[in-house]
Amino acid sequence: MKDTDFTGLQWLGVTYDIILSKEASGGTMSIVDSNSPAGSGPPMHIHHDADETFVMLTGSCDFVRGGERLRAGPGETVFIPRGTEHTFRVTDDGPSRHLVILTPGGFEGFFKAMSDGQYAIPDDMEDIGRIAGEHHLEFTGPPLEG
Repeated sequence: MKDTDFTGLQWLGVTYDIILSKEASGGTMSIVDSNSPAGSGPPMHIHHDADETFVMLTGSCDFVRGGERLRAGPGETVFIPRGTEHTFRVTDDGPSRHLVILTPGGFEGFFKAMSDGQYAIPDDMEDIGRIAGEHHLEFTGPPLEG
């Protein structure tokens, strides 16, 4: 059951549907359905309070996880323990649809804030960084190049 307050969120060409919120799971997790265009992906970052799992549904993404480079496609998963520096980039043959599972939940609020504010990278990095900090996220470097 989708949380209708968090469906169809748009930010930087990506559509996010929160299919399980922190509130719906009693705080234990959140699940975000992400539809991402070719070449998209966040700057290098660390989630200080949450483990993150990507479940690839369609398309492929290149990942950097703690210095390790890997590619994941449909049916594969990538687990990123909390405190691990990482990023990803949808391959040029994208788009990609993947589920992002965060434990504990709460980070889905970052996607809602970004969609509401329509912040731009790199122009609005000060505001993005402040909001990220409220969600225990720290940006540590640039996005992954193609």
